[in-house]
Amino acid sequence: MQKNKSTYRRLLPVWFAVLTFIFTELAAAFPAMTEKIYSEKIYIVIASVLSRISSVFPFSLDDIFYLFLIAGFFVLTGLLIFRKIKVKKYFLVLLNSLALIYTLFYWLWGFNYFREHLNERLQIPEQSASTEKFRAALDHLIKSANSYYPDTFKIRRHEIDSLIEDGYRELSSFLDIDYPQGIRRPKNITFSKMFASAGISGYFGPFFNEIHLNKYLLPVELPWTMAHEKSHQFGITSEAEANFYAWFVCNSSSSKQVRYAGNLNVLFYFLYDARKLSDYRFVLAKLDKGVREDMDKIIDHWAGMRNESMERAASKANDTYLKTNKVEKGIDDYDGVVKYVTEYLTSKK
Repeated sequence: MQKNKSTYRRLLPVWFAVLTFIFTELAAAFPAMTEKIYSEKIYIVIASVLSRISSVFPFSLDDIFYLFLIAGFFVLTGLLIFRKIKVKKYFLVLLNSLALIYTLFYWLWGFNYFREHLNERLQIPEQSASTEKFRAALDHLIKSANSYYPDTFKIRRHEIDSLIEDGYRELSSFLDIDYPQGIRRPKNITFSKMFASAGISGYFGPFFNEIHLNKYLLPVELPWTMAHEKSHQFGITSEAEANFYAWFVCNSSSSKQVRYAGNLNVLFYFLYDARKLSDYRFVLAKLDKGVREDMDKIIDHWAGMRNESMERAASKANDTYLKTNKVEKGIDDYDGVVKYVTEYLTSKK
């Protein structure tokens, strides 16, 4: 009996992980309940506390945490190789560590994956897809980008940060977020060059509630990427929804440059889908020269840092991660912003 109790205690993190898994299944089955209990109550407290703590530090705590995990794995493996610990002890520590990370991930942020969808939260009518509606939305975005195009893009990072925060505060009611919900201090990704080679422009760190931006982002990409990552801090897990929030906040900004950045960046997704149109070249011709040059500049900028193997591995890992969290489309979920923007723009008419 005593031996069984001892084994139970040694596997305590695993039992917590099993319990968490059961909760994720319940959360996915009852999104309205997840929305009310976790997203609108529990997570708001977690985000407020963690983000205030992490904002004190100018560097990324999440990056340090990941480095610690990697170093810990190699140290543990080294101890096994040199027979400083037994195989049973090695796998016990490894299993408990993975179980603890799994548990922390979901309770600190991950349960938001199972909340209600954007159409329900923002009361945007869901519509059946149609070429006519898609064309109308695309035409609107092209006209907006052409109209907002600035001769120079000189707005500074701290100014962008302030404008994006203003946007989330002013639009909090429509976006169904609890502003301020802590502090969102954008931090540079520690290994920005490596992340850039994998095509990663930013990420949200759930363990310390941190916003991360790649320091190789072009100025015209900053507003969109910053708004996207900040939406994750507000509990928006879906990449499609985060893209919609980024576009909506940027497009509603008092700054013409931020509005331009929002429309420019969402156009990439629309133009990708527009390739199947018979008059695709005519559609591209509607873009003003400056807008086309900015899009080419962004493409060339990231292509110059791209490492195909790194990008392929990162995409595969992200795809698996999203599908594990019941995002059926995986990395294709990013493209879902086309649906949301189209529905929003066409529902207004």
